[in-house]
Amino acid sequence: MMSLNYAKRMDNIRASEIRELLKLTQQPHIISFAGGMPAPESFPIEEFKKINKEVLESNGALALQYGPTEGYYPLREAIAKRMKKLDVDAKAENVLITSGSQQGLDFAAKIFINPGDIIVCESPTYLGAINAFKAYEPKFIEVSTDDQGMDMDELEEVLKANDNVKFIYVIPDFQNPSGRTWSIERRKKLVELANKYNVAIIEDNPYGELRFEGEILPAIKHFDTEGRVAFLGTFSKILCPGLRLGWVVADTDLLSKFILVKQGADLQSSTVSQVEVAKFLERYDLDEHIKKIIDLYKHRRDVMIDAIEKEFPKEVKYTYPEGGLFTWIVLPEYMNARELAKKALEYNVAYVPGGSFFPNGGNENTARLNYSNMNDEKIREGIKSLGKVIKESLR
Repeated sequence: MMSLNYAKRMDNIRASEIRELLKLTQQPHIISFAGGMPAPESFPIEEFKKINKEVLESNGALALQYGPTEGYYPLREAIAKRMKKLDVDAKAENVLITSGSQQGLDFAAKIFINPGDIIVCESPTYLGAINAFKAYEPKFIEVSTDDQGMDMDELEEVLKANDNVKFIYVIPDFQNPSGRTWSIERRKKLVELANKYNVAIIEDNPYGELRFEGEILPAIKHFDTEGRVAFLGTFSKILCPGLRLGWVVADTDLLSKFILVKQGADLQSSTVSQVEVAKFLERYDLDEHIKKIIDLYKHRRDVMIDAIEKEFPKEVKYTYPEGGLFTWIVLPEYMNARELAKKALEYNVAYVPGGSFFPNGGNENTARLNYSNMNDEKIREGIKSLGKVIKESLR
């Protein structure tokens, strides 16, 4: 068989465990807690039917043509206004439209990382980011987290001891996978340390507006005094993931690097999607739409946590997220969530083993459960089956 001479970086690229699991979950009999899948019943299908027709009839030539790399200006303007909800003062010129926030992660790696450079991240952190960064051959240093966010003393020790840290990657609101949220004090301290040690911050914030209780907290970008924070947002969780539209908000110099990389990657994001979303934001109340999503997800979180309390043995620990899409399970240390996942599939239940969310390995006694996608009955049934599998594995 022919053997092609691939780039060395391909050795670092593996199939995403989540994407592979999602193939399984397309089967209708599977109860899936695996993907970060929004509830399809929350998609504004009727509204988009009308908008699609209107856009093509009134502005079809623009919508189907190439557009600027930075993105459709009215959409960038609307995003800049929405950033005020997170206490970020931005103008349209600070916004770049990307093909989902996943593209922003890939661009951040391309901009900053030489082989052997260091990325600092939370422990655990988002698997999709790990996969995006790994292609550029960095080293990862994980910093411990608790219910207030990243341990700032530990972070400072890492920054002191390593002079080639390129950026700190964080998900401060309803973190994927743990569901935890950073305190305001730690957000401020993170920026102070980044300033002190001259390090960039990549703030990944897909879930910040999906808060079930309390007030929306200021983004880390709000505390940025030196233009070293790149904020990544997306319409995937607050509107529809199939649009594949996200954005980067950054100061001029940093954003210019993202724009250069975007030009080389795909020239621009879909014009028609951008024009349609801009029209949606003009015509409909996105905040009202998000409120419906919040009500649905809060209810499903409550159903899942209630089922976990009833069905899981007391040895299992779990987080209580105040928003977002996930709760995080910690099993007794001797258990292996990958092995349990195989047994759970025999009961037609899927989840993501937690070891995948630690770039340096270990922590195989953890798991991420998604509650946004399944209905009440399936959540209860799936958690009951998972409870059985876990109880059978107790020593």
